[in-house]
Amino acid sequence: MIQSIERSAAILEIIAQKGGHARLQEIAGILGLGKTTVHNILQTLDHLGYVQRRQGDVRYHLGGRILNLARIAGDDNALRARLHPVMTAIARDSGMTVYLAVPSGDEAAYLEVVDCHDPAVDGRPPLHEQLEGSAVGLVFLAFVPGLRKRVMTTRALDADTLVRIEEARVKGYAIDIEACRPGWNCVAIPWREKGEVRASIGLTGPAVRLPRAHLVRLGWMMMRHVERAAVQQC
Repeated sequence: MIQSIERSAAILEIIAQKGGHARLQEIAGILGLGKTTVHNILQTLDHLGYVQRRQGDVRYHLGGRILNLARIAGDDNALRARLHPVMTAIARDSGMTVYLAVPSGDEAAYLEVVDCHDPAVDGRPPLHEQLEGSAVGLVFLAFVPGLRKRVMTTRALDADTLVRIEEARVKGYAIDIEACRPGWNCVAIPWREKGEVRASIGLTGPAVRLPRAHLVRLGWMMMRHVERAAVQQC
């Protein structure tokens, strides 16, 4: 057995058993290892997106990458069922195509599409799409720190993309002006569960019908629908 892999797996299991978060001292005590050794492993896991530290919190939490593996194992259908009524309401109020996306590796994977039954605004996305540029991808890069770290270690993000990521983080929604598909604009917002962004809901349509100012208004409308849905689940 490879000792470093064995220890990494044990650390992830301890964090999971402790409810998804644990302190460095706690993990080291359970494993019987020095804090420096455990800290170095945790730093590597953090860099890879398997654990994460939150601002103002000394504990280590399971990161987006490990949670994404769990999602792939079978949570997609539950997510579709939970968000389909929200997507239907957004499509009704906007008259546009609405879609649901989740992180999949270093891409966005599209799980569900709700059409508005107007062929002129049928903007079905591909099954997978690169994160940079797309509205849903910008949402994940803005609100899933582990994913952003991992992407930035494998490829450089240009200055314009970094600005758009920060804008999405501050405003709560991301906008795509013909970046992924000529003639089509998009707006996307995050869907959170227990404080963590698990998915993104996007809306798309012809650019002539969705100028930036209208996308902003639709983004706020989408957030209101999501807030109501979140309150109903509490």
